[in-house]
Amino acid sequence: MSPLSELYEEIALCQQCEIAKYRTKIVPGEGAEDADIMFIGEAPGWHEDQQGRPFVGPAGQYLDQLLASINLKREQVYIANVIKCRPQGNRDPLPTEIRNCRKWLERQIELIRPKMIVTLGRYSMAMFFPGKSISKIHGTAQKQDNAIYYAMYHPAAALHQQSLRQTIETDMHKIPSLLAQAESMTEAEQQPQQLNMFEV
Repeated sequence: MSPLSELYEEIALCQQCEIAKYRTKIVPGEGAEDADIMFIGEAPGWHEDQQGRPFVGPAGQYLDQLLASINLKREQVYIANVIKCRPQGNRDPLPTEIRNCRKWLERQIELIRPKMIVTLGRYSMAMFFPGKSISKIHGTAQKQDNAIYYAMYHPAAALHQQSLRQTIETDMHKIPSLLAQAESMTEAEQQPQQLNMFEV
């Protein structure tokens, strides 16, 4: 059993939040265990809760299209959410739920060691870009702890607001060049104190 599979079993036993009582399945994440890119969304929705897989509803289908636009398949990346259980009625995650689930996400990042982490939506953005506004920092990246963190709107935003579709697609197309930068970073550039924001 891989360390990630063992982690999934631990997550399945978690009862720290009230929403654990109402879940159909946990949605820990899926994808390549050695992925270069990790996408982090917000929380499972109805489809995800039914299948135990992230991003399988309409927003997930759009994410698949976005990945295809940069010649990637979901099997080549890793996809997870900030929280692992569906909030009732698809409400926003509560601060306590985000805090309780944070350790699971941090362990996933430690095990996968992605070169690039893409935050999808404001809740995952807030974990890595605290105090920032997604409308101001989408499409920008930050180097920290041997990885590049990159903020994007959640794919669902384009389904609710068609005007964001072009923005999301433009931001997605910056990922290959950012990943190339991540792969060519020298040891000096990878020091944790380098927290500069930059645009592609």
